[in-house]
Amino acid sequence: MNIEPALKALAAALHGEGPAVELSAGPDGDPVVTPVRTPGFEDAVVVVRTSGSTGAPKATVLTVDALAASSMATAFALKGEGQWLLALPLQYVAGVQVLVRSLFAGTRPWAMDLSAGFTADAFTAAALELTDKIRFTSLVPTQLQRLLAEPSADTLAVLRRFNGILLGGAPASAELLESARDAGLRVVTTYGAAETCGGCVYDGYPLEGVALRLAEDGRIHLGGSTLAAGYLDAPGPTAEAFVEEDGGRWYRTNDLGTLDADGRLTVLGRADDVIITGGVKVSAAHVQAELEKSDGVTAAFVAGVESAKWGQAVAAYVAVSGTSSGTSGGAGGAARDGAAWAEEWHRTLGLLAPKTVLPAGELIMLPNGKPDRLAMIERLNALHQGK
Repeated sequence: MNIEPALKALAAALHGEGPAVELSAGPDGDPVVTPVRTPGFEDAVVVVRTSGSTGAPKATVLTVDALAASSMATAFALKGEGQWLLALPLQYVAGVQVLVRSLFAGTRPWAMDLSAGFTADAFTAAALELTDKIRFTSLVPTQLQRLLAEPSADTLAVLRRFNGILLGGAPASAELLESARDAGLRVVTTYGAAETCGGCVYDGYPLEGVALRLAEDGRIHLGGSTLAAGYLDAPGPTAEAFVEEDGGRWYRTNDLGTLDADGRLTVLGRADDVIITGGVKVSAAHVQAELEKSDGVTAAFVAGVESAKWGQAVAAYVAVSGTSSGTSGGAGGAARDGAAWAEEWHRTLGLLAPKTVLPAGELIMLPNGKPDRLAMIERLNALHQGK
């Protein structure tokens, strides 16, 4: 991947010598740099589209000050600056930040070849090209899971040489984090959004200069120096998402969380993941966690679908080991189809059990590693209505 044009464009924008830009992937996998007019936003550097996992993407405007604050806070949390390996698409904030942090640190990033998708061999080959003693990379849980599924000696060796592996974009299971620790990897879980210049809460604690609070309804609010300026050409959504309160500016996330006595954040799930089925409130995140305890289930996505009988019905898209994508069955499940899985979970979970189950080889993911909620809900809804 040729990242040179992207680096030059970002450097010019950071120094006020060029326009703000938006990065995207071209047909050959190389980044495409598009200049963007940002009227009303001072010192804009880059425009990043939100993932669009729950609706139309919004164009988030990130400024020099916000990116600088994020880079400095990251370096402080990781106890140094070093060389970064780019393993994520550049159109998303985590990929952009690999380049931005490198520019602020004065180090040369290396980009792995993503033209054929993410593979352990391609990641290992790219990691072997790094020359600095201090090394970092950013991954999403599905990538780390693939790297640790059947790791070669070379893959484990390069993973262990990273001083920090930032892991974000989606929740990481306790099993994955335990596997990473057992393998001797220095993994840092991150929480944030494009609206906060990416991850701004590391291992449950906000970075230097980042403010964190919970609203009365348990919704997570993030503030401080890493906040985006707003959404391009969208004053309504900007005013709804970014509010001035208590002497500060806050981004209102759509996630629920809790804070322990030490101020450590635990993200519970999305505020809109409550399914009301037959008058009973069911947490999709709780059901997901229960399904993932089943032998053979490597990941699950739970949502509510329309139901004439129940109002909403609990439905689950599950990744089953040993299953080809889009087919039923799975190792440890004696080639069980969705009905068999639903019957098993009805015995153990009762009213919480999904009434419709779609087994597949893996969850449907967006390019940035987040679950494609809209795509899976569409398939679950079609399957449920077809019964």
